[in-house]
Amino acid sequence: MRKTLDQPTGKLSWLAVVVFAVALVWAGCRGDAPGAAAGQDGVGELAEATAAPRAQVDRGPGSYGVFDDRIVFGQSAAFSGPAGQLGTGMRLGIEAAFAEANRNGGVHGRQLELVSLDDTYEPELAVANTTELIEEGVFSLIGAVGTPTSRSATPVARDAKVPYIAPFTGAEFLRNARNLPNVVNMRSSYYQETEEMVARLTEDLGITRIAVMYQDDSFGRAGYQGAREALDRRSMQPVSVGLYPRNTTAVKTGLLDLQRGKPEAVIIIGAYRPVASLIAWARHVGKDWEFMTVSFVGSNALAEELGSGGAGVYVTQVVPFPTDGSSPVVASYLAALAEYDGDAAPGFVSLEGYLAGRLAIAGLERCGRDVDRQCFLDQLYSPEPINIDGFELRYGDNDNQGSDTVFLTMIDDNGGYIPLETLDTRRRAS
Repeated sequence: MRKTLDQPTGKLSWLAVVVFAVALVWAGCRGDAPGAAAGQDGVGELAEATAAPRAQVDRGPGSYGVFDDRIVFGQSAAFSGPAGQLGTGMRLGIEAAFAEANRNGGVHGRQLELVSLDDTYEPELAVANTTELIEEGVFSLIGAVGTPTSRSATPVARDAKVPYIAPFTGAEFLRNARNLPNVVNMRSSYYQETEEMVARLTEDLGITRIAVMYQDDSFGRAGYQGAREALDRRSMQPVSVGLYPRNTTAVKTGLLDLQRGKPEAVIIIGAYRPVASLIAWARHVGKDWEFMTVSFVGSNALAEELGSGGAGVYVTQVVPFPTDGSSPVVASYLAALAEYDGDAAPGFVSLEGYLAGRLAIAGLERCGRDVDRQCFLDQLYSPEPINIDGFELRYGDNDNQGSDTVFLTMIDDNGGYIPLETLDTRRRAS
């Protein structure tokens, strides 16, 4: 029988419980129950992290997950399947940030722990994992991956009044602080990324025929809507639109739809495997389009999937260039990553995870020793900026997004990324 924290976290809504039960049955039939493919025994780690015979701080539900000597965070993300490298990267960065703090004595004398469960980028498992993490009594959720998973999991976290920190998604619904007062976003939105894409394509390259390919779910539709609005502001429309099902690489029908509009450029809203498949097929049939995709794609994984065929693909980013050691925050990240896992390659996703971890640490530090969930959220929402070694995050009333910055990058001939100021630079670099 699994041990739990000393106190329950209260009852969730009947709907969440029903969904949880259905998801467990579904996962059991597939043989991948939550946590089974997380690269660690997620369920075992959860029981171990929350059942140790050390005293838990008792100041009501807001202090669940807070012990005399540690604070436990929870993460439901994809660690397997077509988006698996995204969860792996986020977890790596968060753990590097936590390990860095722990080496320096923790936060106000408490060590930080992360328990991660695999949801395979499926909403049903995200609900099941989130329910389990909350019922086991984690202090806060952090580093969730994806729009459809977050859309399903955030109501569970909101009803339980558990913080939901730095999800790896730029979806607009998460940026409604009135409806989701427990959500703290770190990154720029998909609307901001797609606005930058359209601006650069039209202003830098003079392109007027832009198509959109998107994943057929809430993530893809969020990015598609952002692209539509960016085009609308310029009295333009997509010349063609394609779509594909989530967690597949079934992109050929979408490619045929794109071809009908004879585009010059294609904005792609998707994860790395289907995005790579689309680009490879398009180039195979001789389509010399400009390709741009959003940060969620997983930049390192995309370049790896494309191999020698990735040169010239643009990716917008929401964090600085992860190997630029001249940037103080990147230098801190590189040192923390090397100390935590000397074999890990730096990347945009793990840098975002590291920044997510540092954001959580900043909130804990501001609360002092008597930390609870409400203080944690209040301190993160404070109008006083959070400065992470020069990477500044600003929050405030009804503003739960810390950064508005979008960066431009491109895959070069060697399969690596180069930073860009404008897309004209791509022509000079080619």
